Parts: sequence; C-alpha cells; structure tokens
Amino acid sequence: MTSTSRPAHIRKAVIPAAGLGTRFLPATKAIPKEMLPVVDKPAIQYVVEEAVRAGLTDVLTITGRNKASLEDHFDRHWELEQALEKKGDELRLRRVHKSANLGEVHFVRQGEPRGLGHAVLCARSHVGNEPFAVLLGDDLIDEQEHLLERMIAAQQAHGGSVIALMEVPEDQIHLYGCAAVSPVEGEDEDIVRVTDLVEKPAVGEAPSNLAIIGRYVLDPSLFDILDHTKPGRGNEIQLTDALKEAIGSPESGGVTGVVFRGRRYDTGDRLDYLKAMVRLGVRHRELGADFRGWLLEWARTDEALGRTNDAHLDEETH
Repeated sequence: MTSTSRPAHIRKAVIPAAGLGTRFLPATKAIPKEMLPVVDKPAIQYVVEEAVRAGLTDVLTITGRNKASLEDHFDRHWELEQALEKKGDELRLRRVHKSANLGEVHFVRQGEPRGLGHAVLCARSHVGNEPFAVLLGDDLIDEQEHLLERMIAAQQAHGGSVIALMEVPEDQIHLYGCAAVSPVEGEDEDIVRVTDLVEKPAVGEAPSNLAIIGRYVLDPSLFDILDHTKPGRGNEIQLTDALKEAIGSPESGGVTGVVFRGRRYDTGDRLDYLKAMVRLGVRHRELGADFRGWLLEWARTDEALGRTNDAHLDEETH
C-alpha cells in the first residue's frame, strides 16, 4: 500500500478507546473512561461530534472488553425515547436522538492491549486504501476551534501524514512525544515539516517544545509500517515509532505538523478533567450563567481558599 499521487477525500475517522482508564480508578472499574461525563455528555461524544463537524461521518471506534456501554450510547434506546415522548419532554428527547444520529459509528475490538499503534492497525480492513483521521478521546478540542479541518486541508495540500502539535512548557515536554520541525515554504508558521520525532524525551534533550497531541490524519501507507513496527516504549507498538519511519519514506509522503494554539481539554488527567468540567461548565448554554455566578461567589469563601478544616477527609481515598 503506497501513498496515492492524487489526494483522496477524507471521510473516515478512527477513535481508539480500548484503554483501561487506570488513572481514574475506581470510577472506571465498571464504566469505560470514555463514558465519564464532561458536564452533561460523555467524553467520547465530544470527540465523535468533532469528527462529524469536520465531515468525517464514518467513525470506527476501537474498543476492548467491558466497553459495551459505548455501543449502547450511540444506539437507539426505544424504551427511553417512548418514555420521553409520553412525558412531552422534547428537549431531552432531542438530546437522546442526537447521540444516536451523529453518523455511522462502527465498533471493532482490539483483542489485546498492544498499544496505540496496534489499535490503529486494527482499523485497516475498515479504512482501506485512503487517508483517515485518528482522534484520541483524552484530548477534547473546543468546538469553536477548527483543528481537524486545518489538518485535513494540510494533508490535501502536502500529502503524507499530518500530526497536531502544541507548545508546552519545557519542564513538561518529557510527558509527550516531541517533534523536531522545519518551515514549509509558502505556508504560515503553524504549518511545519516534521523532521524527527522523539517519544517522551528527557528534560534538556527535547528537540523543541512542540508536543504531539491526540489528533492525526494518516496516509494509509502507515498500515504497512505499523505491520512491521516492533514494540517500543512500554513494550507496546507505538504510533510515534511508525510516524518516525514515515518521515524518511518517499512512499509515505513524509509528515507535516499543524501547530495548534487554541483551547484543548485534557480529560485523561484527573486534575485537567476537573478543569475541563469548569471551563466547559461556565460556557454551557443552559447552566453556564448560573454556574459562573456561583463559582465567582464560592471562590471568595473560606472553603475555596482552603481555610476550612478538611481533616476528616480520608487522604488515602482522596
């Protein structure tokens, strides 16, 4: 499988969702981390909505064991719909219908947890020989941003694969995959040519402060590379390792980066998850004004300022 000379229209998205969500235990013991609510929608619905807004209505979700609730969420719930109809609750009925009518949402199991690269490889038979997007559920991109659309445009203009990059503080770059980049002639500074990738570099050894975040538009030739990519960090098949090989592969068309400077919510980290709840909560169409008012008032209280006695909290639990 090789990169085509004429860019193909991108219509498919892949969402890896087979992880165990161990950072959120015990909440994720019986509930997939992708189903944890962010205000009033599960995290994965934000991701599917983002794909659909960008024109990617064919969505494949890579799941694992105990993820049946993902399929249930994007399916029709006739009993619930009938109950809402009888009550005349049109608002909630529309919300329930929306999750079931976002697009064509398909599911396939990864089988065993062998890393992000292997999860993407599981999409091969569904994707076929055409470029496709990969969206990680831990990264929520604000609905007012157009990152995925920009990445699709970059792939159509330059071919190959495209990754999303974001500037992070130097003392945090070791938490991410990191890109070395060079300018692309004729493009603005946010479109760059990726010349190297380093997975979680040591502090002081990173080639830049540009971290890879969870959005990719991939050339189908990546499947052939992933097929022979050996397990890397964590004894898992790393997508970063395959992209690193693609950088120097004429058949794969190289790798372009799109530097994102907008709003991103990291729901894979407990603290950032709470921040995302607040930031999206104050902008909620129905709840935002009241929540913002309460938040501003509460922020001036002794409780908010840490002046109350919280000794009763179980430190091991909390």
